[in-house]
Amino acid sequence: MNQAINDFIYGKRIAVVGVSRNEKKFGNAVYTELKQRGYQVFAVNPSINEIAGDPCYPSLKALQGKIDGAVVCVSSSKGETVLREAAELGLRNVWLQQGAESPQLIKLGSELGLNMVSRKCILMYAPPVRSFHIFHRVIAKLFGQL
Repeated sequence: MNQAINDFIYGKRIAVVGVSRNEKKFGNAVYTELKQRGYQVFAVNPSINEIAGDPCYPSLKALQGKIDGAVVCVSSSKGETVLREAAELGLRNVWLQQGAESPQLIKLGSELGLNMVSRKCILMYAPPVRSFHIFHRVIAKLFGQL
């Protein structure tokens, strides 16, 4: 496992940017799963006030206290703002969830000095890994992608 992944998953205060009113959206799955895995999770979406009874913050800047990382589950067109805000706050660990990344965002993250993970699903790495993600990990390991 690479250092960027290790640095991210061993932080315990994680923002999930892109939770939604739609329970079927992946940002909600990430939020719920990380919370169940023992992370202190903060929902970020400027359009909603709460998710599953928890407060939802309009931006990373609005969060109370220091966070260790941010999982980005928004379209790449919205991701630039999130990466710039993370860099401005001194937040180094950013996970661009599959579907949120683009070559431009990856380049921007590098230019901003962010410790970024992309092209990987956070749920395959954040312990304890469960359900079908265990199978995905085995396959990734077999192909040297873990």
